[in-house]
Amino acid sequence: MDFVLVGGLLTMFFLAIIQLALVLHVRNTLIDAAASGARYGTLADRNAEDARDRAESLIEGALNQDFAQDVTTAEVTFQGLRTLEVTIKAPLPVIGLIGPREVLEVKGHAALQP
Repeated sequence: MDFVLVGGLLTMFFLAIIQLALVLHVRNTLIDAAASGARYGTLADRNAEDARDRAESLIEGALNQDFAQDVTTAEVTFQGLRTLEVTIKAPLPVIGLIGPREVLEVKGHAALQP
């Protein structure tokens, strides 16, 4: 009886740790894709559309296509600098990679060339 109670509790604890690791992996991947896309879009021969495409391809390669549905770019002033901002809105994985839409929002910035 004790083994069943403790085993069930340990199983739930283990699954919660795995799910937290998955959420952090998705968040960090999206942050990296946004920042890399922004840096790519500020190169001399690139533009905001290239930044969006780069971020989408990085997300699709690392996670899946569902996480790259809402990627936008804009020129903004960030900390006094003119920057290219890449914004990604994606589902927060609640059970595995399944989750509600547009809960997790990350942004990446890169300074634009004068």
